[in-house]
Amino acid sequence: MLVTIRSKSKSGVDSKVKNYAEKKIEKLNQFFSKRDNPEANVLCKEHGNEKIVEITIPTKNIILRAEASDETFLSAIDRAVDKLESQIKKHKSKIYSSMKRREGLAQYYNSNSDFDLEAMKTEIMATNLVKSKEIDLKPMTAEDAITQMEMLGHDFFIFLNIDTGKICVVYLRNDHDYGIIETNIKQGEQ
Repeated sequence: MLVTIRSKSKSGVDSKVKNYAEKKIEKLNQFFSKRDNPEANVLCKEHGNEKIVEITIPTKNIILRAEASDETFLSAIDRAVDKLESQIKKHKSKIYSSMKRREGLAQYYNSNSDFDLEAMKTEIMATNLVKSKEIDLKPMTAEDAITQMEMLGHDFFIFLNIDTGKICVVYLRNDHDYGIIETNIKQGEQ
């Protein structure tokens, strides 16, 4: 596994922290096939006396992400890797079944989608917009989208509904249930 380490820390990260992170993340290789060859992106940052480590592993069908904080970078790395390992184990069967379902349909939806991301980006740009992010819509079920949202630690997730072909958003409600928003694209209306 290729490990890329970046720092937003004033003092940076030394080679001891880098070597430790590489060693700990390497043990996650057991969950991936050799042909996957995933890349782990590690971000080390400080907030006061707190050391924060964020690890993201984007794969073909899913993005694994964990963030942990502690008094030292080494212990924060331990906690983040433990979270990733727990996520992988918890969702292993869902991940494998959803990957098998998605592989064949992904090509179909990617080539036949009427969704124009560039037009949408141009349309939503405003003077008070502080961040712009581009995403790849992947066809999946609402259940798979909820799993993906939970694994990312977010409270919403945008996806292409495999059952309806619509762009949808699943979100975590205040009552800790889930909601879904389905979009309708109407041609010729502005």
